[in-house]
Amino acid sequence: MSEVLVGLLRSFPWAVVGGVLVAVACAVLGVYVVLKRVVFIGVALSEVAACGVALALAAGWPPLAGAVGLTLAAAGLLAAPMERRRLPRDAALGAIFVGSSSLSVLLVARSGHGLREVGAVLYGDLLLISPSDFAAVAALAVPALAAVLVGSRGFVASFFDRDAAQVMGLRPAMWEAVFFVLLGLAVAAASKAAGALLVCCHLVVPASAALILARRMGPAMAWAAALATASTLVGLGVSLAADLPANQTICITACVLLLTVLPFAAGGRTRRAAGR
Repeated sequence: MSEVLVGLLRSFPWAVVGGVLVAVACAVLGVYVVLKRVVFIGVALSEVAACGVALALAAGWPPLAGAVGLTLAAAGLLAAPMERRRLPRDAALGAIFVGSSSLSVLLVARSGHGLREVGAVLYGDLLLISPSDFAAVAALAVPALAAVLVGSRGFVASFFDRDAAQVMGLRPAMWEAVFFVLLGLAVAAASKAAGALLVCCHLVVPASAALILARRMGPAMAWAAALATASTLVGLGVSLAADLPANQTICITACVLLLTVLPFAAGGRTRRAAGR
């Protein structure tokens, strides 16, 4: 496997460095997404980003501009308070997901491109990451990740104990809106480079495994980044050795890692029950 990875780094250097960057950024943000139980927001935003790329492809715009613009618009809509509205957030998410997924296919179909381009928009191909894609992820996802890490105290307090956050002088609604905007930026850049499916995987699967292995935010983020990186490198190596699609192989690898750590969750419940 090590020889395969060395060959991969020589043949597809941007796929390796870009894939690791996407994996780390999405996995760390995914810890908040999973803990706040807004997994479907990550799924919906990745589809919106793909739709933005398809819209740009059909209109002749820069793909990243379409992904960022549409994703930020959706993130702003989802960040708005919905407690007083008759439309629950879950219903809005479902409509956004279905509409974006369908519109992506229709836009690419009407643009004159073939099924290959449709697949590239919806699923992406990590092996095709270019230096410009890497630069876009570095310019948008890295600052978003840094902002979330720097403001972790405010995000944690506002997400999980709004009353305590207000007592501390924080504004939970503002922190939540800022997080969704940062998430939207990271997802838009990562989806343009790596595809919606892989971004959705990195947002959910490594973070879920990390939260089984760690109880505190810092270690959970470290575990999520490590597991996402491992699944990316192993998945790329396997895909090259077996001539398989890279993105789907990485996703399967991440799911296998999650299945591997599931017994630790059962063991933790058993120990807590024994302690009582």
